This record gives sequence, C-alpha cells and structure tokens, in this order.
Amino acid sequence: MSEVDTKRPGQIILGWWSQNIGAREAAHARALAARLRRAGPVAVLSEAAVHDLARVLRVTEAAALIRLVQVLAEVREHTSRPLASALGGDPAAMSALRFQRLMRVSDDDLTDALRRAIAMADRRCNVAALGEDMLHWSEKTRSRWCFQYFGAAAPDALKDGADASDEEISQ
Repeated sequence: MSEVDTKRPGQIILGWWSQNIGAREAAHARALAARLRRAGPVAVLSEAAVHDLARVLRVTEAAALIRLVQVLAEVREHTSRPLASALGGDPAAMSALRFQRLMRVSDDDLTDALRRAIAMADRRCNVAALGEDMLHWSEKTRSRWCFQYFGAAAPDALKDGADASDEEISQ
C-alpha cells in the first residue's frame, strides 16, 4: 500500500492546496488561485493541477471536483478551526439567519454560497476539513456544521464514517 493510500482525503487535499494555491507569496500559486476563482467549469478542468488532485483522490465526478477546487481557491490561510466554527462564535462572522440559508442552499448554488462564507471568515479555515466536507457534502455534513457553528459538541453519529475529527485532519 502506498503512502497516498494511507492518507485521509483531507490530508491529500491540504497537501495539494499547500503546494498549488496555499503559498500565495509564490507567483504560480497566486495565478492558479486567481484562475480557479474566476474560471468556468471547462476552464477549471483545463488546469493540470486539478487533474493531479482528481487522480490522487480518485474523484470521477467533474461537478464535485470543480466545486472542491473553486472553494479551496478562496482560502488564504489554513488554521485548525473548521469553517462553520469560524462563521459562528461571539460575535458571529455570519448571522444565524444567513447561516441557516447557507445550510439550505441547493447543490447548484453551494459553491458561490461557500465562497462568500469563506470571505466572511477572513479567508481562514481548516482546509483539510473543508475539502473532506466538499467531497462528502450531505445532510450529515450539514448537521455537523450546525453543531460547529453554535460551538456545541456533535453527537457521535455525526463524527463517524467518512467525516474525520477536527484533530485528525488539522495536521
């Protein structure tokens, strides 16, 4: 089994983000992030780095891949704090009503809604957790985000399966 096979998807995503778009002091990272933020679906899929990520993650659904990289391109700094936690708190970066709308947004509008949310969180969050959530966006993910937003401990049922604990994927 190779090293890639033993890594969680979040760890792979964080490594890819760090190498390709996270180091904004490098011209190539700034340029790729800008292209991904502004690009349409075909232009996103025209980037070799995007296909490198898809190959390692074994992502075959183009829409999920596009959504993932466009959302990641908005993040400027990796922290240990999940995006939902960064949006909540006292004072909250995002109002509870706006957060409720974010949780109800359709898959078609998810990318734009999350990009706006990332901007409200000062473009800082846990890249690994965000990446895994983008790959496995579901009712379970939305429920976990609600607990994170309000700073409450999530039930164990929301922590199992494809979702990892914040400690595991913040490294």
